[in-house]
Amino acid sequence: MARQTVILEIGPLGLCGVDEAGRGPLAGPVTAAAVMLDPARPIDGLRDSKKLSAAARARLAGEIREKAAAWCVAEASVAEIDQLNILRATMLAMQRAVAGLGRAPDEVLVDGNRCPEWPWRSQAVVKGDDKIAAIAAASILAKTARDQFMCSLHDEYPVYGFAQHMGYGTAAHLDALKAHGACPQHRRSFAPVKLVLDQATLF
Repeated sequence: MARQTVILEIGPLGLCGVDEAGRGPLAGPVTAAAVMLDPARPIDGLRDSKKLSAAARARLAGEIREKAAAWCVAEASVAEIDQLNILRATMLAMQRAVAGLGRAPDEVLVDGNRCPEWPWRSQAVVKGDDKIAAIAAASILAKTARDQFMCSLHDEYPVYGFAQHMGYGTAAHLDALKAHGACPQHRRSFAPVKLVLDQATLF
Protein backbone atom coordinates (compact mmCIF):
# COMPACT_ATOMS: atom_id res chain seq x y z
CA MET A 1 0.00 0.00 0.00
CA ALA A 2 1.43 3.38 -1.00
CA ARG A 3 2.22 5.78 1.81
CA GLN A 4 -0.22 8.68 1.94
CA THR A 5 1.34 12.11 1.60
CA VAL A 6 -0.01 14.63 4.08
CA ILE A 7 -0.04 18.18 2.74
CA LEU A 8 -0.78 20.91 5.26
CA GLU A 9 -1.69 24.51 4.51
CA ILE A 10 1.43 26.67 4.49
CA GLY A 11 -0.12 30.13 4.41
CA PRO A 12 1.62 33.49 3.86
CA LEU A 13 5.06 34.47 5.14
CA GLY A 14 3.72 36.42 8.15
CA LEU A 15 1.68 33.52 9.51
CA CYS A 16 2.83 32.14 12.87
CA GLY A 17 1.89 28.71 14.21
CA VAL A 18 1.95 27.95 17.93
CA ASP A 19 1.71 24.67 19.82
CA GLU A 20 2.73 23.25 23.18
CA ALA A 21 4.07 20.03 24.65
CA GLY A 22 3.86 18.76 28.18
CA ARG A 23 0.53 19.83 29.64
CA GLY A 24 -0.27 16.37 30.99
CA PRO A 25 2.96 15.07 32.58
CA LEU A 26 3.60 15.01 36.30
CA ALA A 27 7.08 16.51 35.96
CA GLY A 28 9.04 19.02 33.94
CA PRO A 29 8.10 22.33 32.33
CA VAL A 30 5.40 22.96 29.78
CA THR A 31 7.05 23.93 26.51
CA ALA A 32 5.67 26.04 23.66
CA ALA A 33 7.02 26.86 20.23
CA ALA A 34 6.18 29.54 17.68
CA VAL A 35 7.14 29.10 14.03
CA MET A 36 6.85 31.34 10.99
CA LEU A 37 7.54 29.23 7.91
CA ASP A 38 9.04 30.58 4.69
CA PRO A 39 6.83 29.53 1.74
CA ALA A 40 9.91 29.81 -0.49
CA ARG A 41 11.63 27.08 1.54
CA PRO A 42 9.07 24.28 1.96
CA ILE A 43 9.59 21.42 4.38
CA ASP A 44 8.26 18.01 3.43
CA GLY A 45 6.70 15.71 6.01
CA LEU A 46 5.32 18.23 8.52
CA ARG A 47 2.47 16.87 10.61
CA ASP A 48 1.33 16.49 14.20
CA SER A 49 4.47 15.57 16.18
CA LYS A 50 2.61 12.77 17.98
CA LYS A 51 2.18 10.98 14.63
CA LEU A 52 5.90 11.02 13.86
CA SER A 53 8.67 8.75 15.06
CA ALA A 54 11.34 10.22 17.33
CA ALA A 55 13.84 10.02 14.47
CA ALA A 56 11.50 11.84 12.09
CA ARG A 57 10.81 14.53 14.68
CA ALA A 58 14.53 15.09 15.24
CA ARG A 59 15.23 15.34 11.52
CA LEU A 60 12.35 17.74 10.92
CA ALA A 61 13.24 19.87 13.95
CA GLY A 62 16.66 20.53 12.45
CA GLU A 63 15.14 21.39 9.09
CA ILE A 64 12.60 23.72 10.69
CA ARG A 65 15.33 25.62 12.55
CA GLU A 66 17.29 25.93 9.33
CA LYS A 67 14.51 26.91 6.93
CA ALA A 68 11.88 28.77 8.97
CA ALA A 69 11.63 32.53 8.62
CA ALA A 70 11.56 32.74 12.43
CA TRP A 71 11.13 30.35 15.34
CA CYS A 72 11.30 30.36 19.11
CA VAL A 73 10.92 27.75 21.84
CA ALA A 74 9.94 28.88 25.34
CA GLU A 75 8.64 27.30 28.52
CA ALA A 76 6.92 27.83 31.83
CA SER A 77 8.67 26.22 34.75
CA VAL A 78 7.35 23.70 37.26
CA ALA A 79 7.23 26.49 39.87
CA GLU A 80 5.09 28.60 37.51
CA ILE A 81 2.82 25.63 36.77
CA ASP A 82 2.27 25.04 40.49
CA GLN A 83 1.70 28.74 41.14
CA LEU A 84 -0.49 29.62 38.16
CA ASN A 85 -2.09 26.23 37.20
CA ILE A 86 -1.26 24.35 34.03
CA LEU A 87 -3.61 26.25 31.70
CA ARG A 88 -2.30 29.69 32.65
CA ALA A 89 1.29 28.41 32.57
CA THR A 90 0.71 27.04 29.06
CA MET A 91 -0.61 30.42 27.91
CA LEU A 92 2.46 32.07 29.45
CA ALA A 93 4.82 29.74 27.58
CA MET A 94 2.99 30.52 24.32
CA GLN A 95 3.24 34.27 24.97
CA ARG A 96 6.97 33.93 25.55
CA ALA A 97 7.44 31.89 22.37
CA VAL A 98 5.73 34.44 20.10
CA ALA A 99 7.40 37.37 21.84
CA GLY A 100 10.76 35.70 21.28
CA LEU A 101 10.43 35.45 17.49
CA GLY A 102 12.22 38.73 16.94
CA ARG A 103 9.59 39.90 14.45
CA ALA A 104 5.88 40.58 14.77
CA PRO A 105 3.61 38.07 13.03
CA ASP A 106 0.69 39.20 10.90
CA GLU A 107 -1.49 36.46 12.36
CA VAL A 108 -1.04 33.72 14.95
CA LEU A 109 -2.78 30.35 14.70
CA VAL A 110 -2.80 28.37 17.94
CA ASP A 111 -3.46 24.67 18.21
CA GLY A 112 -6.47 23.98 20.42
CA ASN A 113 -9.56 25.90 21.43
CA ARG A 114 -8.21 29.08 23.00
CA CYS A 115 -5.54 31.75 22.51
CA PRO A 116 -3.51 33.62 25.11
CA GLU A 117 -4.07 37.31 25.66
CA TRP A 118 -1.59 39.12 23.44
CA PRO A 119 -1.46 42.00 20.96
CA TRP A 120 -1.38 39.89 17.79
CA ARG A 121 -4.35 38.94 15.67
CA SER A 122 -4.94 35.28 16.41
CA GLN A 123 -7.24 32.32 16.03
CA ALA A 124 -7.47 28.96 17.78
CA VAL A 125 -7.59 25.95 15.48
CA VAL A 126 -8.80 22.64 16.88
CA LYS A 127 -6.45 19.87 15.71
CA GLY A 128 -4.45 22.59 13.98
CA ASP A 129 -1.29 20.50 14.06
CA ASP A 130 -2.97 18.25 11.48
CA LYS A 131 -4.17 21.14 9.31
CA ILE A 132 -1.66 24.02 9.37
CA ALA A 133 2.00 23.48 8.51
CA ALA A 134 3.27 26.21 10.86
CA ILE A 135 1.38 24.68 13.79
CA ALA A 136 2.74 21.23 12.93
CA ALA A 137 6.24 22.71 12.85
CA ALA A 138 5.66 24.32 16.24
CA SER A 139 4.42 21.02 17.67
CA ILE A 140 7.62 19.32 16.47
CA LEU A 141 9.92 21.95 17.99
CA ALA A 142 8.02 21.98 21.29
CA LYS A 143 7.98 18.18 21.55
CA THR A 144 11.65 17.66 20.67
CA ALA A 145 12.83 20.45 22.98
CA ARG A 146 10.84 19.11 25.92
CA ASP A 147 11.89 15.52 25.29
CA GLN A 148 15.52 16.62 25.24
CA PHE A 149 15.04 18.33 28.60
CA MET A 150 13.41 15.26 30.10
CA CYS A 151 16.25 13.05 28.87
CA SER A 152 18.76 15.35 30.55
CA LEU A 153 16.60 15.22 33.68
CA HIS A 154 16.82 11.42 33.50
CA ASP A 155 20.60 11.70 33.81
CA GLU A 156 20.13 13.74 36.98
CA TYR A 157 17.34 11.63 38.49
CA PRO A 158 17.56 8.17 36.88
CA VAL A 159 15.32 6.44 39.44
CA TYR A 160 12.19 7.95 37.88
CA GLY A 161 12.75 6.76 34.31
CA PHE A 162 12.09 10.16 32.73
CA ALA A 163 13.77 9.15 29.45
CA GLN A 164 11.16 6.42 28.99
CA HIS A 165 7.91 8.23 29.89
CA MET A 166 8.90 11.93 29.60
CA GLY A 167 7.22 12.65 32.92
CA TYR A 168 3.80 11.20 32.13
CA GLY A 169 1.97 9.31 34.85
CA THR A 170 2.80 5.76 33.81
CA ALA A 171 2.60 2.90 36.29
CA ALA A 172 6.39 2.78 36.47
CA HIS A 173 6.56 6.52 37.17
CA LEU A 174 3.94 6.31 39.91
CA ASP A 175 5.78 3.39 41.49
CA ALA A 176 9.01 5.40 41.45
CA LEU A 177 7.22 8.36 43.04
CA LYS A 178 5.93 6.14 45.85
CA ALA A 179 9.38 4.62 46.38
CA HIS A 180 11.50 7.76 46.18
CA GLY A 181 9.17 10.70 46.72
CA ALA A 182 9.20 13.74 44.43
CA CYS A 183 12.20 15.49 42.90
CA PRO A 184 12.36 19.28 42.38
CA GLN A 185 10.97 18.88 38.86
CA HIS A 186 7.73 17.18 39.93
CA ARG A 187 4.55 19.23 39.73
CA ARG A 188 3.32 19.26 43.29
CA SER A 189 -0.05 20.76 42.34
CA PHE A 190 -0.90 17.70 40.22
CA ALA A 191 -3.12 15.21 42.05
CA PRO A 192 -0.98 12.04 41.69
CA VAL A 193 2.12 13.85 42.97
CA LYS A 194 0.20 15.55 45.76
CA LEU A 195 -1.33 12.23 46.81
CA VAL A 196 2.08 10.55 47.08
CA LEU A 197 3.49 13.46 49.08
CA ASP A 198 0.45 13.55 51.39
CA GLN A 199 0.73 9.82 52.03
CA ALA A 200 4.43 10.18 52.80
CA THR A 201 3.65 12.63 55.61
CA LEU A 202 1.51 10.00 57.35
CA PHE A 203 4.51 7.83 58.18
